[in-house]
Amino acid sequence: MVSDVIDCSMVFAHDADQVCSVLSAVELYPRYFPGIEACVLRDGAVDGYWCRVGGVDHAVQLVVNRRHRAIVTIEHVEAGGFVRFTLTEISANETKVDVTVFKAGLSGWYAPQPEHNKAVVDWVLGGLRRLDDALTGTPTSIVSSTGDSRSLQLAIAKTMISTGVVRAARPDRAYKQLSSLAKWGFTLGGGFAAAAAKSPDEIAVIDDRGTRTFAEIHQRSHRIAAGLSASGIRPGSTIGILARNHTTMTECTVACGMLGVEVVLLNTGLAARQIESIAARQRFDVLFVDDEFDSIVRYLPDDVTRVSLSAHTAIPHRRTLEHFVAPPSTTFERPERPGTVVVLTSGTSGSPKGALRPTPRGFGTVAAMLSRMPLQMNERMLIAAPMFHSWGLAALQISTPLRATVVLQDRFDPEDCLRAIEAHRCTSLIAVPIMLQRILDLPDSVRSRYDTSSLRVVACSGSALTGSTVNRFMSVFGDILYNFYGSTEVSWATIATPDDLRASPATAGRPPLGTTVAVLAADGNVVPVGTLGRIFVGNDMLFDGYTNADPPSTVSAKGSALMDTGDLGYLDCNGRLFVCGRDDEMIISGGENVFPGPVEDAIANLPQVGEVAVVGVPDNEYGQRLAAFVVGRGSAGLDAEMVRAYIRNRLSRFSVPRDVTFLDELPRTATGKVVKRLLIEPTPAAGT
Repeated sequence: MVSDVIDCSMVFAHDADQVCSVLSAVELYPRYFPGIEACVLRDGAVDGYWCRVGGVDHAVQLVVNRRHRAIVTIEHVEAGGFVRFTLTEISANETKVDVTVFKAGLSGWYAPQPEHNKAVVDWVLGGLRRLDDALTGTPTSIVSSTGDSRSLQLAIAKTMISTGVVRAARPDRAYKQLSSLAKWGFTLGGGFAAAAAKSPDEIAVIDDRGTRTFAEIHQRSHRIAAGLSASGIRPGSTIGILARNHTTMTECTVACGMLGVEVVLLNTGLAARQIESIAARQRFDVLFVDDEFDSIVRYLPDDVTRVSLSAHTAIPHRRTLEHFVAPPSTTFERPERPGTVVVLTSGTSGSPKGALRPTPRGFGTVAAMLSRMPLQMNERMLIAAPMFHSWGLAALQISTPLRATVVLQDRFDPEDCLRAIEAHRCTSLIAVPIMLQRILDLPDSVRSRYDTSSLRVVACSGSALTGSTVNRFMSVFGDILYNFYGSTEVSWATIATPDDLRASPATAGRPPLGTTVAVLAADGNVVPVGTLGRIFVGNDMLFDGYTNADPPSTVSAKGSALMDTGDLGYLDCNGRLFVCGRDDEMIISGGENVFPGPVEDAIANLPQVGEVAVVGVPDNEYGQRLAAFVVGRGSAGLDAEMVRAYIRNRLSRFSVPRDVTFLDELPRTATGKVVKRLLIEPTPAAGT
């Protein structure tokens, strides 16, 4: 039973002005008070907010009275309840806060509703302590996931056993499976070898050309490695691959790992000059390439052997992959260590950097993914994300211990994607955000043609997933969306489950098993919960450095190395991470720090908006101002003033874009990231 009036108090070790400022910042309450999902300004209401709790928006009003002593009151407009904070300055650095909660059961702050007074008091005091920590600078923004076991290793073992990854019905096949891993390690090649030992005749890959079993993938990769070895390719050689998602691209990558050579996965969106530069820097010996890209590789030096991945090439004097497929009995010398894989960064802010992917050292990599995403054995996994990107490659790597059947398509088309899901009864989809947007942009009549009820997991990564896309996607397809936040450098950081996304659509989620996430200040110290800082990540798959640049900085915390992601964000009171943007994307306008992400997310909620990007441009008066680039949806009218008015009523005045430009499309990389530097050259005129 909850009383109509509940009182409690707490003493802050800060002056009244500081305490009043944090209590008045209602928009920040979701960071400190559990259950409050969002607080945004109401249209046209002075100090009026919509506060979302349990998926329901409640109208609240902030009233601040500073006449004699500061009183901060938050009134629930419909229910008539309120929370009142009365501040009494005890000394120059001490302030007592007396709290009165009226009609706690009706005030709309709680989900679920409290059952007794103590629950209300604990909720209030818990939030106040976090606010006090924020003022004091208490280092609380660090969270690690070690599972529910006594040790991380035990938690990993339990995950592997519960999912069936290391279980086998026949001891002889279990022995072969583990022997294959011992021989080739926890590499892509080792994964296919182990799967071939356990389930040789199961379908491993389906693409536009046909199917391959696990045994066929393993054997052909072995024969390709033997053929390359016979042609003089040895450990220390470098091979480039420029290809779409298909089986032969997979076999080449596996073969390079078996042979101990370095393989560089090239982005299909690169220009000819960029490929020439990368080939020279990495010293390519061989380039495996789809015929469609011949025009951008034809001017490579003659000492770079180009090999077509097409079964029958029309390019004169071009050998095909089949030339390197040795007879089944051919062997080659196994290297001391597997080959390395170099993945290129997106290059949205400059030239792409080559990132050396580490070799997994055990089942920890698989356990991390499975601890937050319910992937199962024998998945039917459609990998739509490009496999030259670390996200698509990671999906391919995790598919092998699950003995999943992977479905690949040369090109992404939203309707073809839905058609493949229905045809192959896919249970999981690996995508990047722009792909989900393209699917949602299909007419309802087109989407309804395809039965996608087999999908259990849609995992998305590669760029920011906006809250509007989250809400739209889950309203159409249900609670099957998982937001995977990571980078080429740190692999994974956090995963947001459907429950996380329902509570906070903009969240990046929580760290998976064996992962530590910390938010640090510029001086390297951990910041308080709710405070903005640089995001650092520690796990077993931090990359091995760039091939052409200095690596990001690392720090030590909780006995492990944490690497700088280059992103800014904060942890909230629920342990969820929120990514505000890159450190070089923060816009300082009139002395106020503004991130493009929240502005983009707000504009994307307009039904007339298909896509949006916000950047900072120079301004003589404010230093920088915001410029929005909008791609419309449908034929509904939308002008610059409508966009500005919409933001003016929801965010701070510094978040209102002074420039609004309408485009037919945004410049994107092959993985869907917006290349913002191409938007501000030249700077558009205001009001266009």
